[in-house]
Amino acid sequence: MDSAKILRQRLCTMSMNTFGRVFRFTTWGESHGPALGAVVDGCPPGLTVSEEDIQPFLDARRPGTSRFTTQRNEPDQVKILSGVFEGKTTGTPISLMIENTDQRSKDYGEIAKAYRPGHADYAYDTKYGHRDYRGGGRSSARETAARVAAGAIARLVIPEVTVIAYVSAIGGDEIDRSNVDYSFIDQNPFFCPDRAAAERWEKLVDEARKAGSSLGATVECVATGVPAGWGAPLYAKLDAELAAAMMGINAVKGVEIGEGMAAAALRGEDNADEMRPGAEGEGPEFLANHAGGIAGGISTGQPVVCRVAFKPTSSILIPRQSINSQGEAVDIRTKGRHDPCVGIRGAPVVEAMMALVLADQKLLHRAQIG
Repeated sequence: MDSAKILRQRLCTMSMNTFGRVFRFTTWGESHGPALGAVVDGCPPGLTVSEEDIQPFLDARRPGTSRFTTQRNEPDQVKILSGVFEGKTTGTPISLMIENTDQRSKDYGEIAKAYRPGHADYAYDTKYGHRDYRGGGRSSARETAARVAAGAIARLVIPEVTVIAYVSAIGGDEIDRSNVDYSFIDQNPFFCPDRAAAERWEKLVDEARKAGSSLGATVECVATGVPAGWGAPLYAKLDAELAAAMMGINAVKGVEIGEGMAAAALRGEDNADEMRPGAEGEGPEFLANHAGGIAGGISTGQPVVCRVAFKPTSSILIPRQSINSQGEAVDIRTKGRHDPCVGIRGAPVVEAMMALVLADQKLLHRAQIG
């Protein structure tokens, strides 16, 4: 057997559905299958958890909660199948399951042999030669429910950290940062911290929905309480792990850490996070946070800040030109129930991925440094 064939066989054993190094999670299931879920491995034992502790995070992400999201009505009730005994984690794999109860697979019959522009249909067919076209299968944003459930477990590992995500722009219309009020995030359907922006977005998203179109969005996430020292140089950088985690979310097309792309337009003296002596035993006082709380791949003790760009939902009612599996020209108009702005429900998912990465980095740091 030649070496290339051996390599191909070894690569075929890789699932590509698992993320993390010490605190690891694997998601499974499809949009229109009987259920989906996650298996969390590497969680320390003795942490108190119940289904009721996980459910609020899923309730924040679940569909059908307003006219600004898909009207698919899923309760997203989580079940803990393993890894928890008498209300505490046992250190063994934690299996989480969420049943699908409101599938309408008939809506997707017309795209079984045709490819929706902007979606993963063609890419999946090219790679696998066989795909679950119902709701996009694994490429559906429905998969992110499993990540949110896993993220709830991750938060148990990092009680010292507070993670908050919010939508900072929809369709290019950004919040006014002087009006940011974190307490308002849970009081509107957009996870928006700016009351004036939320009012504007109602009209913006309504217009796109009624036109059968969709809008993109930017989600910003801030993690406070992250101590200095988490992460590693070069190949396990905290910012690199965060970028990989966020880019792995369905519909995400860009990630920024700190100033991100804007840093390229700054001068060195403007981009530098200056320091002054802080209180005794508390580390330095930073005068800015252009780096987003990470320097050299390692946390500095400042808030860890990232922004995630979600593309407009690809499933829209406006006909688009495409081809079918025979290579013939067709026009595609996607039926079904879809988010007019998938980034709105992306905020709880971004929070979950931030928590999952930080939990992993905390345990990696403890393993190396003690």
